[in-house]
Amino acid sequence: MWFGKEAARPDGPWVGAATVRGMRERHARHRRRDVDRRRRPVDGARTRSVERFARLVDDAVATLPKDFLPYLADVQIAVADVPPSDPVGRGDEVLLGLYEGVPRTERDILPPLLPDRITLYRRPLEARARNRRDLAELVRHTVLHEVAHHFGIDDDRLDELGWG
Repeated sequence: MWFGKEAARPDGPWVGAATVRGMRERHARHRRRDVDRRRRPVDGARTRSVERFARLVDDAVATLPKDFLPYLADVQIAVADVPPSDPVGRGDEVLLGLYEGVPRTERDILPPLLPDRITLYRRPLEARARNRRDLAELVRHTVLHEVAHHFGIDDDRLDELGWG
């Protein structure tokens, strides 16, 4: 019978603190980095699925003025879980959304070869929201922000307007 860390097992070596330490080292839990906050929100309002989050995005697009919608026909709106590590070179800033393309104010007569793209990042948005209503409002705000980039409004002007 085995009674603890000082006793010997009948079938093997002494069991003690070294074995427990060995188990901890084997799993390397003590050496793991903190959780990447872009990947997993500690708190916040999580949607149950990507489809539900996509519905929030669709609802946000539906709130845009009807006069803008024809100008968004060539814009692809996508949802991704996490942003790339540093796509715009701003350091540790965590992106909620990203506009990729040529703003309408800088285009030539011919349309661009590739469609413009707005990507919303689900995990950072969920991490920043306190509840579902807050998440819906944050998604709407981010969609408006990225659509503004599509129309050529830069971040400085958005800050002046209170949409930064």
